[in-house]
Amino acid sequence: MKVVVTNVNEYFLKSETETGNITYFDAPINSGGKNAAQSPMEVVLGSIASCSAVDIISILKKKRKTIQEFKIEVEAERSEVHPKVFTKIHLKFILKSQDALLNDLERSVELSMDKYCSVSAMIKNSGCEFSRECILIT
Repeated sequence: MKVVVTNVNEYFLKSETETGNITYFDAPINSGGKNAAQSPMEVVLGSIASCSAVDIISILKKKRKTIQEFKIEVEAERSEVHPKVFTKIHLKFILKSQDALLNDLERSVELSMDKYCSVSAMIKNSGCEFSRECILIT
């Protein structure tokens, strides 16, 4: 796996993978950027949710559950001192399905967060505290 990050303009950066996929980054205004793209730390939160979402969708599909809507809301707290690592992350998993049970969602989340999701495992290993909740809408 390889990524190349190129400075486009000041703090605005372009990250390109070997397969040609591109992600842009920028710094917040209070850090000198223009807030024209997600910050690296915002991308980390999105990566945790995306990694877990892929797992959960796959698990629910294997259980033959219908996914009408699915989203993960992520809130985080950071250290006040440098390096300003994440200290707490809360994930809210929201599934709309006519045939899934809350237990189906909870078990899928448990498998993802405790076994499969590499991104959350890396962040947990840094000492960050994780919490989660599951909401099923029928």
